[in-house]
Amino acid sequence: MDALRSELLDDVAAHAKQILADHGIADDVADQCGIALAEFLAEHWGGQLINFPKNFLYKLAQRDMDIYEEFTGNNHAKLALKHGMTTRGIYKLINRAHKRIVAEKQPDLFPD
Repeated sequence: MDALRSELLDDVAAHAKQILADHGIADDVADQCGIALAEFLAEHWGGQLINFPKNFLYKLAQRDMDIYEEFTGNNHAKLALKHGMTTRGIYKLINRAHKRIVAEKQPDLFPD
């Protein structure tokens, strides 16, 4: 059971590091932030029974929506420069935003 708890915090730290790195943050700083986030969760929520819903869609951050609305289909580099991100980060942000918007608008054809 301890391995599963550790796996969750390791996964949170690794995912946070990846997101920050995708947005142009240096790897060492991204790693420190990911670890700090995992430590925060352990310190503030440790010992609690938490159930995460599988189908919950987070609202997109306003900045992400602003970038998505500025996207014309071929201005990845311009958006990256304007918003202090990498071009790869813009590609991922546009893809993530598009998937969430489609999921919110399109009904599930095969509900459980």
